[in-house]
Amino acid sequence: MPTDAEVIVDPDTYTAGVPHGALTRLRKQPVVRTGDFWSVMRHAEVRTVLRTPKVFSSHRGATQIRDPRPDDLAYVRQMMLNQDPPVHTRLRGMLTRAFTPKTIARLEERITQFARSTIDTMTGDFAHDVADLPLLTLAEVFGVPHQDRKLLFDWSNRVIGFQDDEYAFSSSDTTGMTDMAKKALEQRPDDGRDPRARNGMPDLYAYAHALGEHKRRHPGDDVMSNLMREDITIEEFENLFWLFSVAGNETLRNGIPGGMIALMRHPEQYERLRNDRDLLPGAVEEMLRWWTPVMHFRRTAAQDTELGGQRIKSGDKVVVWFSSANRDETVYTNPDAFDITRREAEHLSFGHGPHFCLGAHLARTQMRALFAAVCDLPHQLEMNGEPTRLRSNFQNGVKHLPVSPSK
Repeated sequence: MPTDAEVIVDPDTYTAGVPHGALTRLRKQPVVRTGDFWSVMRHAEVRTVLRTPKVFSSHRGATQIRDPRPDDLAYVRQMMLNQDPPVHTRLRGMLTRAFTPKTIARLEERITQFARSTIDTMTGDFAHDVADLPLLTLAEVFGVPHQDRKLLFDWSNRVIGFQDDEYAFSSSDTTGMTDMAKKALEQRPDDGRDPRARNGMPDLYAYAHALGEHKRRHPGDDVMSNLMREDITIEEFENLFWLFSVAGNETLRNGIPGGMIALMRHPEQYERLRNDRDLLPGAVEEMLRWWTPVMHFRRTAAQDTELGGQRIKSGDKVVVWFSSANRDETVYTNPDAFDITRREAEHLSFGHGPHFCLGAHLARTQMRALFAAVCDLPHQLEMNGEPTRLRSNFQNGVKHLPVSPSK
């Protein structure tokens, strides 16, 4: 029998669901040794790790459990996700300035339109149908031509779904795409190389480079154009584009079906939300807590320290488990229950501290718009078969979610 520590890192585990039983047993200790790293299981200690980058570094070993090869580590360290202050502070400040109030207001109007159209044209596979909403929104954010948005879908599939054959070899239909997109796709590798390494995504970087140069010459009213007005190198632009293309798409793409599963498995909560739309903001937060799209992130100890009663040495890997912290019984009453009226501690699905998700506001806006449209349907939706889950120990993913109107 595999140990709980083995279960939680095995991607095959997650095709059947998040192993909350194993996480609960491991959570008896705030910090526990699991293989070659420390697992941080409780809400308070996860927050401590995330808000103290001088002690727990994103840059030293990057933010994935696996240890990148030295040449890959040098590359991924350039991304904002894998930076510590003050470099991280500079890049984040540029992005924050790029999200101007005018830009956000325009996006919110468009998101409502996108969400209504998504629900009005459902085909029966909810996960497949709603996947286009974050793509449309990201295209608006970047100023990417909408006909090129399927590139974002392909890139996130390849990076996030590298452990799942269905995602790892997805492809894009180039029909109607711009010449810029078609030229970039000529560089798409087909030899199975690791998409998390720089040479694994040459088509993404080619497109980002072309888009950045275009925005520099022809700026518009979008975040990427605003970024090019900053003191930013094309290499920094490319890496920010990678981050938004993947992280900005995949988290929401799984969070929305996860929220729908929560409602369908708790029909009394579903009906309550349909009858009282004032509960929608809180319902979205509970969906994100209960489902937890991103399940963990890594830090590396930059100095000897103590956490949760454990002595941690400089250089040790430290992995924070959001999927555990969001069900910490010392913080949440009856944590396995889905309760849209819950008003307890903030969930950690968007992280905490300096790396708190920059796209959190947009993600919440999209979820509120989408579930408002769902609740406006004349009927509840119900499962028409079991969900097909992503084979991944990182993203709590849903590939297919068959639904039909309730009878």
